[in-house]
Amino acid sequence: MQALTEAFAAIGAFMDQGGPVMYAIAALTFVMWALVFERVWYFRGGLKGDVQQALSSWEKRPERKSWNAHQIRAAMVSRMSAKINQNMDMITTLIALCPLMGLLGTVTGMIEVFSVLSLTGGGDAKQMAGGVSRATIPTMSGMVAAISGLFANTYLTRVAEREDRLFADHLTMDH
Repeated sequence: MQALTEAFAAIGAFMDQGGPVMYAIAALTFVMWALVFERVWYFRGGLKGDVQQALSSWEKRPERKSWNAHQIRAAMVSRMSAKINQNMDMITTLIALCPLMGLLGTVTGMIEVFSVLSLTGGGDAKQMAGGVSRATIPTMSGMVAAISGLFANTYLTRVAEREDRLFADHLTMDH
């Protein structure tokens, strides 16, 4: 229990060193990973049920060669693709926002450095170091969050593309 308390204290100190922008980066990262885990959960569980339901609906059709059947097939593929790719654009957007928030932290930290410079003329290195720390920590945090999300997004994109192709291939046009 004490180790957990110490870990939370260390995380709090790290967040304070980076300034208020760190909380925004943490929130973005949390939402991004929640969406990533939601997609993984869907691909591992809910997708199979959706595919089976759509395939059984298609298999119940008495004919599959008419223009109407082609349009129904296209609509089914489109609906399934929308389900498969749900939240993927949001994950990509959050990945792009993380480094931008890190840069915002850099700007706010550098403003602190310039404020110290204007007040002390550069004589207080200790206060300037605090501003430099407040400038670099959010940048690093935003980049780490974005890189971790980028790897997850690459995996999810590959899975989504594969599942899109497989579903379209399973909707045969025979009969």
